[in-house]
Amino acid sequence: MEKITIRRFAEADAKAAAAVVAETVRVSNSRDYPPEYIDELVRTHSAAVLCRRAEEGHMYVACDGDRIVGTGTVAPYWGSETESILLTVFVLPDYQGRGLGRRLIETLERDEYALRADRIEIPVSLTAVQFYRHLGYDYKNGVTEPEGGLMYRLEKFPRG
Repeated sequence: MEKITIRRFAEADAKAAAAVVAETVRVSNSRDYPPEYIDELVRTHSAAVLCRRAEEGHMYVACDGDRIVGTGTVAPYWGSETESILLTVFVLPDYQGRGLGRRLIETLERDEYALRADRIEIPVSLTAVQFYRHLGYDYKNGVTEPEGGLMYRLEKFPRG
């Protein structure tokens, strides 16, 4: 993991970052979701969408040399100064289970948007819920059932 670097996203990263999302959801999430939903996730995480997301928050990429192998974004939650949201957190399947996801989350949590937040929310897949719970995120408002059977809403109160 020493050779992995995490840096801020640049517009030139958009196609490679979108490819990371596509590969990750097609491989890692395929056991939990039907193909139509996977296709929708890929469509809604296109290079153009990632560029817009990077404008709304601070997006990061994890790189193995010049290759992008992970992504993550932290942004204000609906414009709030005291709440933030983590989005677009994906790690290529070959890099999962090696600490990179934790490093990405730690990077996002050290970002100014997270540091100013009293609460951080993250929408998570069925596939990743236990990973985030292990990192201290808990069910938002105690709701342990996924919204529409698809996504959990988790939250963390960093100051409390």
